[in-house]
Amino acid sequence: MAWCNLHLLNLLWALAGTSMQTQSSCFVPLAQQPLVNGIQVLMENSVTSSAHPNPSILIAMNLAGAYNLEAQKLLTYRLMASDTDDLTIGQLALTIMALTSSCRDPGNKVSTLQRQMESWTPSGSNAQASTFYGPSLAILALCQKNPEKTLPIAARLAKILWNNFSPFNVDTGAMVTLALTCMYNKIPIGSEEGYKALFVEVLNKTVEQISMRIEDNGIVGNIYSTGLAMQALSVTPMQLNKQWNCRKTVDTILSEIEQGKFHNPMSIAQILPSLKGKTYLDVPHVFCSPEVRPTPPSHPSPVPTSASSITVIYTINNQLRGVELLFNVTIEVSVKNGSVLLAVLEEAQRKSPMFKFETTMTSWGPVVSSINNIAENVNHKTYWQFLSGKTPLNEGVADYKPFNHEHITANFTQY
Repeated sequence: MAWCNLHLLNLLWALAGTSMQTQSSCFVPLAQQPLVNGIQVLMENSVTSSAHPNPSILIAMNLAGAYNLEAQKLLTYRLMASDTDDLTIGQLALTIMALTSSCRDPGNKVSTLQRQMESWTPSGSNAQASTFYGPSLAILALCQKNPEKTLPIAARLAKILWNNFSPFNVDTGAMVTLALTCMYNKIPIGSEEGYKALFVEVLNKTVEQISMRIEDNGIVGNIYSTGLAMQALSVTPMQLNKQWNCRKTVDTILSEIEQGKFHNPMSIAQILPSLKGKTYLDVPHVFCSPEVRPTPPSHPSPVPTSASSITVIYTINNQLRGVELLFNVTIEVSVKNGSVLLAVLEEAQRKSPMFKFETTMTSWGPVVSSINNIAENVNHKTYWQFLSGKTPLNEGVADYKPFNHEHITANFTQY
């Protein structure tokens, strides 16, 4: 690949500012602001001394303007005290960005992240797209602290991405776009032109893939990947293959919020910045003021759900060769209407030991890691996938609410 592609450089300059001009109508109407304020309050209320400190929530709070100042303070201090040895590259990057957005010095966390990225390599030549999410976050965090030192690290990642981006993942693509856009905007004067051309090449390829996943209703990928995609599409100067109607995206997201789809604090943290007209590139520019924030807005109370019960058909299936225990077992369980899928799994476990399961806590909530003593394995690229009929679920077990007579399958599969 010719990194010094002058045509691409000229294209970038010609398109500079186009995206932001196109998205000038991308705002939440005043009449629907209470919907956005409501999910922000819900997200902020999830911050407690017993909850795992989530840096994504603090970033969203600071970009949006926090209502709950006590929660903001608690989360900031807990992240300041976090042990870097316990964090992945992506978690460390988010922690640095969260502290930066709180006008706090991340201290040696930045140098630690830089050392980790200098020695980072993908797991293999055919690494999954999600492998690059954390490293892209790291480039973004380092770019905002010291772009000159980050330049060779970012260039190395960009070269790896050029050859390792299939199958594509919208979340990762969005983070790559944010990271390399930051780097492009902050390339030090006097640096080799090859850096610019390289970033343009990878940005062009990445944005092309994102634009191919824009649905007719404005959703990009799925409703939970749309928040990061909105950030990426609003800052990139690259030409989109498919016209993005941001107004339609916002309208669809607001409709989903109204239906209660955004109740997981992590899902709120990823969509909130875009609904407030902010992106992760704004993190270094947050103004930290001691003045008291506005009183938390009032928002409609949720409509009480019926206390009636529903029946859910639940199947656990493992047909992977090389796994010792093969099975396909189905059970019917009754739970209260409005219960989340986790309640179905717990009831099935209570009724039969074959349905015993274990979970791992993540920033998105609990993820099922083992069923019937068959556990996911990163080295074998195996995991438990949940489906409604034949359609994979977009929500986790602590968020998805099954309907009456729905057939849920937990399928042990490979990615």
